[in-house]
Amino acid sequence: METLPCHGCKGLCCGPVPVTEKELKKIQKKIKTMPRKIRVELENQPRLFGTCIFYDINQDRCGIHSVRPEVCQAFGYHQDLVCFRKPELATKEKLIFKERPIGHLSIDFTWKNF
Repeated sequence: METLPCHGCKGLCCGPVPVTEKELKKIQKKIKTMPRKIRVELENQPRLFGTCIFYDINQDRCGIHSVRPEVCQAFGYHQDLVCFRKPELATKEKLIFKERPIGHLSIDFTWKNF
């Protein structure tokens, strides 16, 4: 599968991110095991309003990539989650979530929850 051209977007597509209870628990576990220096650096970065709290603006990538929510994994490949820089990759039908989201990262869940 061809990859998305995510570098250079500064997280414009990253948020607000719906998250399920199961995903939230995985993220909390990841944050707890993250080296303190990396966590503090990620937490204190300025971001565009609504951008996911885990988007690493300095590295121009997801700071929790290995445990990112399902919607993030599907972004760019589903017709209702089109990447504006490469819309031709959105060939899959509408995304149906397996579980119901319990909130959104950056809105309902912020750094104080981790």
